[in-house]
Amino acid sequence: MEKLRVLIPKGRIFENVSRLFADAGFPLTMTDRTYRPRTAADWLDVKIMKPQNVGELLELGSHDAGFTGIDWILESGADVEEALDLGFDRVRIVAAAPAELDEAALKRKKLVVATEYVKLAGDWLQARGFRYRILRTYGATEVFPPDDADMIVDNTSSGQTLKDNGLRIVDTLLESSTRFAVSKAAMADKEKRARVEELVTLFKAVLDGRERVMLEMNLPKDGFERIAASLPAMRSPTIAPLYGDKGYAVKIAVKKSEIPGLIPLLKKLGAGDIVEYDLRKVVP
Repeated sequence: MEKLRVLIPKGRIFENVSRLFADAGFPLTMTDRTYRPRTAADWLDVKIMKPQNVGELLELGSHDAGFTGIDWILESGADVEEALDLGFDRVRIVAAAPAELDEAALKRKKLVVATEYVKLAGDWLQARGFRYRILRTYGATEVFPPDDADMIVDNTSSGQTLKDNGLRIVDTLLESSTRFAVSKAAMADKEKRARVEELVTLFKAVLDGRERVMLEMNLPKDGFERIAASLPAMRSPTIAPLYGDKGYAVKIAVKKSEIPGLIPLLKKLGAGDIVEYDLRKVVP
């Protein structure tokens, strides 16, 4: 079988995607000055590229699948299929201008807009009726105003860097996160599609496992039915009788966010020997 050719982006996305592969059972091994990590899966061929290039390379068919932000897929206009939103590296793509320039001041002049997002910025500026010239940047976009640009279109997670540079957010163009995208050609290939679906299943299992923990506890016989009925679980609790008919051992997989309120409640209801531990993968 031909290998599944996968692109992993350089930069901030790499660490999260690399950890995802490791948790899925395919740890990546890097060597110095290489763009081709090694993996124990002989059907995977991994290459590192800039996230800006991933979408177009998938559309061209030189690779089968890859990871990049939805912002770069939309910016390139790449015709690819989204297999999974991983939820990593959430950012907003925003238009920002010096705090002293209000909407009226921006409308009165022909703007110089600094951005790496030439297409997204152009579409937004045109829709808003601005007169503008786009200045293509290659990083550190926030330093251009006020001397070299009137506005920027850039990504931000908290907005703090923009504030630190005296900029205010004018509008949010879109919200982005890391996506697992696949070429149309790969999805049309039966064997490659099957491999992609295997990866999606494993990635989902890892992501679901990160959100849940397993709780084990012993419950008394008195009031057991009432307590068991109130327990959260993915489907239903796993229950087994204790030795000597002294109660029941119960296991439930619950969301981490439920734990702070759940453990005190279980203790109040009579649960004992409560043990919490992490899960590696969860497959509903």
